[in-house]
Amino acid sequence: MKAFIAAVIFAVVAAFGASLVLNDFFQKPVETAYSTGSVRL
Repeated sequence: MKAFIAAVIFAVVAAFGASLVLNDFFQKPVETAYSTGSVRL
């Protein structure tokens, strides 16, 4: 039972860490992501 609880806690921490990394470093606003001259928003 301890191993299962440890795995659940690890999964929650890993998911939270991944969401912080993805939201802070990899996602860009649409104006920044598509900022070439031929793209019309």
